[in-house]
Amino acid sequence: MNCYRIQFRLICTCLTLAMAQLSSEETNKANRFNEVMPSAKSAKNDPLVYELPPLPYAFDALEPVISAEIMKLHYTKHHQAYVNNLNKALKEFAEAEKKQNLAKMSELEGLIEFNGGGHLNHSIFWTNLAPKEKGGGQLPKGSLSEAINQQFGSLKELIAQFDSKLLAIQGSGWGWLGYDPATKRLVIATTTNQEPLSKLGYIPLLGIDIWEHAYYLQYKNAKADYVKAIWEIVNWNNVQERYDQAKKE
Repeated sequence: MNCYRIQFRLICTCLTLAMAQLSSEETNKANRFNEVMPSAKSAKNDPLVYELPPLPYAFDALEPVISAEIMKLHYTKHHQAYVNNLNKALKEFAEAEKKQNLAKMSELEGLIEFNGGGHLNHSIFWTNLAPKEKGGGQLPKGSLSEAINQQFGSLKELIAQFDSKLLAIQGSGWGWLGYDPATKRLVIATTTNQEPLSKLGYIPLLGIDIWEHAYYLQYKNAKADYVKAIWEIVNWNNVQERYDQAKKE
Protein backbone atom coordinates (compact mmCIF):
# COMPACT_ATOMS: atom_id res chain seq x y z
CA MET A 1 0.00 0.00 0.00
CA ASN A 2 2.75 2.45 0.94
CA CYS A 3 4.49 2.11 -2.43
CA TYR A 4 1.31 3.06 -4.29
CA ARG A 5 0.68 6.01 -2.00
CA ILE A 6 4.25 7.24 -2.51
CA GLN A 7 4.07 6.86 -6.30
CA PHE A 8 0.73 8.65 -6.38
CA ARG A 9 2.03 11.56 -4.30
CA LEU A 10 5.14 11.79 -6.47
CA ILE A 11 3.04 12.06 -9.63
CA CYS A 12 0.88 14.80 -8.10
CA THR A 13 3.92 16.64 -6.75
CA CYS A 14 5.65 16.55 -10.15
CA LEU A 15 2.55 17.95 -11.81
CA THR A 16 2.22 20.72 -9.23
CA LEU A 17 5.86 21.74 -9.46
CA ALA A 18 5.90 21.64 -13.24
CA MET A 19 2.73 23.71 -13.52
CA ALA A 20 4.30 26.24 -11.17
CA GLN A 21 6.94 26.86 -13.83
CA LEU A 22 4.29 28.82 -15.72
CA SER A 23 5.31 32.32 -14.71
CA SER A 24 3.10 34.98 -13.20
CA GLU A 25 3.77 37.07 -16.30
CA GLU A 26 2.30 34.34 -18.51
CA THR A 27 -0.75 34.10 -16.26
CA ASN A 28 -1.30 37.84 -16.38
CA LYS A 29 -1.04 37.83 -20.16
CA ALA A 30 -3.43 34.91 -20.41
CA ASN A 31 -6.02 36.54 -18.17
CA ARG A 32 -6.47 39.26 -20.77
CA PHE A 33 -7.78 36.66 -23.21
CA ASN A 34 -10.47 35.03 -21.08
CA GLU A 35 -12.99 35.53 -23.86
CA VAL A 36 -11.53 32.47 -25.63
CA MET A 37 -11.72 30.34 -22.48
CA PRO A 38 -14.41 27.70 -21.90
CA SER A 39 -15.73 27.53 -18.36
CA ALA A 40 -13.64 25.53 -15.93
CA LYS A 41 -14.26 24.01 -12.53
CA SER A 42 -12.88 25.86 -9.53
CA ALA A 43 -9.89 24.20 -7.89
CA LYS A 44 -10.26 26.34 -4.75
CA ASN A 45 -11.35 23.60 -2.39
CA ASP A 46 -9.59 20.62 -3.95
CA PRO A 47 -5.84 20.67 -4.69
CA LEU A 48 -6.23 17.65 -6.99
CA VAL A 49 -8.59 19.37 -9.43
CA TYR A 50 -6.77 20.79 -12.45
CA GLU A 51 -8.13 23.36 -14.89
CA LEU A 52 -7.60 24.24 -18.53
CA PRO A 53 -5.21 27.22 -18.42
CA PRO A 54 -6.13 30.44 -20.25
CA LEU A 55 -4.97 30.55 -23.87
CA PRO A 56 -2.76 33.65 -24.26
CA TYR A 57 -4.11 34.60 -27.71
CA ALA A 58 -7.18 34.18 -29.91
CA PHE A 59 -7.70 30.95 -31.85
CA ASP A 60 -6.83 32.61 -35.18
CA ALA A 61 -3.79 34.51 -33.86
CA LEU A 62 -1.24 31.95 -35.12
CA GLU A 63 -2.53 31.79 -38.68
CA PRO A 64 -1.40 30.94 -41.28
CA VAL A 65 1.04 28.62 -39.48
CA ILE A 66 -1.68 27.05 -37.32
CA SER A 67 -5.28 27.49 -38.40
CA ALA A 68 -8.04 28.66 -36.08
CA GLU A 69 -9.83 25.35 -36.67
CA ILE A 70 -6.87 23.34 -35.41
CA MET A 71 -6.26 25.65 -32.46
CA LYS A 72 -9.86 25.47 -31.30
CA LEU A 73 -10.02 21.70 -31.66
CA HIS A 74 -6.62 21.14 -30.08
CA TYR A 75 -7.31 23.40 -27.11
CA THR A 76 -11.00 22.90 -26.34
CA LYS A 77 -11.22 19.20 -27.19
CA HIS A 78 -7.84 17.49 -26.86
CA HIS A 79 -6.31 19.50 -24.01
CA GLN A 80 -9.66 19.67 -22.21
CA ALA A 81 -9.93 15.89 -22.47
CA TYR A 82 -6.55 15.46 -20.75
CA VAL A 83 -7.70 17.74 -17.94
CA ASN A 84 -11.04 15.97 -17.54
CA ASN A 85 -9.50 12.51 -17.60
CA LEU A 86 -6.77 13.52 -15.16
CA ASN A 87 -9.28 14.85 -12.65
CA LYS A 88 -11.46 11.75 -13.04
CA ALA A 89 -8.50 9.41 -12.52
CA LEU A 90 -7.26 11.36 -9.48
CA LYS A 91 -10.69 11.20 -7.87
CA GLU A 92 -11.01 7.47 -8.54
CA PHE A 93 -7.50 6.86 -7.22
CA ALA A 94 -8.32 8.62 -3.95
CA GLU A 95 -11.46 6.50 -3.59
CA ALA A 96 -9.55 3.31 -4.37
CA GLU A 97 -6.87 4.23 -1.85
CA LYS A 98 -9.49 4.61 0.88
CA LYS A 99 -10.77 1.12 0.04
CA GLN A 100 -7.22 -0.24 -0.22
CA ASN A 101 -8.02 -1.51 -3.71
CA LEU A 102 -4.49 -2.12 -4.98
CA ALA A 103 -5.58 -3.45 -8.37
CA LYS A 104 -7.60 -0.32 -9.11
CA MET A 105 -4.83 1.95 -7.88
CA SER A 106 -2.32 0.23 -10.14
CA GLU A 107 -4.70 0.55 -13.09
CA LEU A 108 -5.18 4.29 -12.51
CA GLU A 109 -1.50 5.21 -12.17
CA GLY A 110 -0.95 4.93 -15.91
CA LEU A 111 -3.98 7.12 -16.63
CA ILE A 112 -2.78 9.76 -14.20
CA GLU A 113 0.69 9.82 -15.72
CA PHE A 114 -0.58 9.94 -19.32
CA ASN A 115 -3.26 12.59 -18.83
CA GLY A 116 -1.16 14.55 -16.36
CA GLY A 117 1.64 14.64 -18.91
CA GLY A 118 -0.78 15.71 -21.61
CA HIS A 119 -2.04 18.57 -19.45
CA LEU A 120 1.46 19.68 -18.50
CA ASN A 121 2.94 19.45 -22.00
CA HIS A 122 0.11 21.41 -23.62
CA SER A 123 0.18 24.07 -20.90
CA ILE A 124 3.82 24.68 -21.80
CA PHE A 125 3.18 24.44 -25.56
CA TRP A 126 0.60 27.25 -25.68
CA THR A 127 2.97 29.70 -23.98
CA ASN A 128 5.84 28.62 -26.25
CA LEU A 129 3.97 30.08 -29.23
CA ALA A 130 3.19 33.69 -30.17
CA PRO A 131 1.78 35.56 -33.18
CA LYS A 132 4.41 36.97 -35.51
CA GLU A 133 3.34 40.53 -34.71
CA LYS A 134 3.90 39.75 -31.01
CA GLY A 135 7.46 38.57 -31.49
CA GLY A 136 6.84 35.03 -32.72
CA GLY A 137 9.89 33.57 -34.44
CA GLN A 138 12.27 36.26 -33.18
CA LEU A 139 15.11 35.22 -30.88
CA PRO A 140 16.09 38.19 -28.67
CA LYS A 141 19.67 38.92 -27.75
CA GLY A 142 20.55 37.67 -24.32
CA SER A 143 21.76 34.70 -22.31
CA LEU A 144 19.73 32.19 -24.32
CA SER A 145 21.00 33.31 -27.71
CA GLU A 146 24.53 33.27 -26.32
CA ALA A 147 24.08 29.71 -25.04
CA ILE A 148 22.63 28.61 -28.39
CA ASN A 149 25.52 30.11 -30.34
CA GLN A 150 28.06 28.62 -27.95
CA GLN A 151 26.64 25.09 -28.04
CA PHE A 152 25.21 24.84 -31.55
CA GLY A 153 27.00 27.54 -33.50
CA SER A 154 23.79 29.28 -34.54
CA LEU A 155 20.02 29.19 -34.16
CA LYS A 156 19.82 27.72 -37.65
CA GLU A 157 21.93 24.75 -36.59
CA LEU A 158 19.90 24.23 -33.42
CA ILE A 159 16.72 24.13 -35.48
CA ALA A 160 18.28 21.67 -37.93
CA GLN A 161 19.27 19.30 -35.12
CA PHE A 162 15.92 19.72 -33.38
CA ASP A 163 13.95 19.01 -36.56
CA SER A 164 16.02 15.93 -37.30
CA LYS A 165 15.19 14.40 -33.92
CA LEU A 166 11.57 15.53 -34.02
CA LEU A 167 10.88 14.02 -37.44
CA ALA A 168 12.53 10.77 -36.37
CA ILE A 169 9.76 10.14 -33.84
CA GLN A 170 7.67 7.18 -34.94
CA GLY A 171 4.09 7.78 -33.88
CA SER A 172 3.13 10.44 -31.37
CA GLY A 173 5.41 12.47 -29.15
CA TRP A 174 7.15 15.73 -28.40
CA GLY A 175 10.39 17.45 -29.31
CA TRP A 176 12.06 19.48 -26.58
CA LEU A 177 14.69 22.09 -25.96
CA GLY A 178 15.52 21.65 -22.32
CA TYR A 179 17.99 22.66 -19.67
CA ASP A 180 20.12 20.07 -17.90
CA PRO A 181 20.68 21.27 -14.31
CA ALA A 182 23.44 18.68 -13.87
CA THR A 183 25.61 20.00 -16.72
CA LYS A 184 24.09 23.50 -16.92
CA ARG A 185 23.73 23.09 -20.67
CA LEU A 186 20.94 23.10 -23.24
CA VAL A 187 19.73 19.73 -24.49
CA ILE A 188 17.58 18.59 -27.40
CA ALA A 189 15.45 15.59 -26.52
CA THR A 190 12.28 13.77 -27.54
CA THR A 191 9.60 12.02 -25.52
CA THR A 192 6.93 9.59 -26.65
CA ASN A 193 3.18 9.99 -26.27
CA GLN A 194 2.58 12.45 -23.38
CA GLU A 195 5.70 11.72 -21.35
CA PRO A 196 6.93 14.99 -19.79
CA LEU A 197 10.53 16.06 -20.26
CA SER A 198 11.03 16.15 -16.49
CA LYS A 199 11.08 12.34 -16.50
CA LEU A 200 14.44 12.57 -18.27
CA GLY A 201 15.78 14.92 -15.62
CA TYR A 202 15.61 18.06 -17.77
CA ILE A 203 13.72 21.32 -17.33
CA PRO A 204 11.47 22.09 -20.33
CA LEU A 205 12.11 25.35 -22.17
CA LEU A 206 10.43 24.69 -25.53
CA GLY A 207 8.13 21.85 -26.54
CA ILE A 208 6.83 21.05 -30.03
CA ASP A 209 3.78 18.79 -30.29
CA ILE A 210 4.15 16.18 -33.05
CA TRP A 211 0.87 14.37 -32.40
CA GLU A 212 -1.23 14.29 -35.58
CA HIS A 213 -4.03 16.27 -33.96
CA ALA A 214 -1.61 19.23 -33.80
CA TYR A 215 -1.28 19.56 -37.57
CA TYR A 216 -3.11 16.96 -39.68
CA LEU A 217 -6.26 18.96 -40.55
CA GLN A 218 -4.05 21.60 -42.13
CA TYR A 219 -0.86 19.87 -43.25
CA LYS A 220 -2.23 16.36 -43.88
CA ASN A 221 0.72 13.95 -44.16
CA ALA A 222 3.27 16.74 -44.76
CA LYS A 223 4.57 16.64 -41.22
CA ALA A 224 7.89 18.18 -42.25
CA ASP A 225 6.07 21.28 -43.52
CA TYR A 226 4.42 21.73 -40.12
CA VAL A 227 7.74 21.32 -38.33
CA LYS A 228 9.40 23.85 -40.64
CA ALA A 229 6.60 26.41 -40.31
CA ILE A 230 6.16 26.30 -36.55
CA TRP A 231 9.50 28.03 -35.97
CA GLU A 232 7.90 31.17 -37.40
CA ILE A 233 5.70 31.43 -34.29
CA VAL A 234 8.00 30.19 -31.52
CA ASN A 235 7.77 32.56 -28.57
CA TRP A 236 11.47 32.95 -27.88
CA ASN A 237 10.78 35.54 -25.19
CA ASN A 238 8.94 32.82 -23.27
CA VAL A 239 11.78 30.35 -23.87
CA GLN A 240 14.26 32.97 -22.67
CA GLU A 241 12.22 33.51 -19.51
CA ARG A 242 12.11 29.77 -18.84
CA TYR A 243 15.86 29.52 -19.44
CA ASP A 244 16.62 32.29 -16.95
CA GLN A 245 14.35 30.65 -14.37
CA ALA A 246 15.84 27.20 -14.95
CA LYS A 247 19.35 28.49 -14.27
CA LYS A 248 18.20 29.76 -10.85
CA GLU A 249 16.80 26.39 -9.74
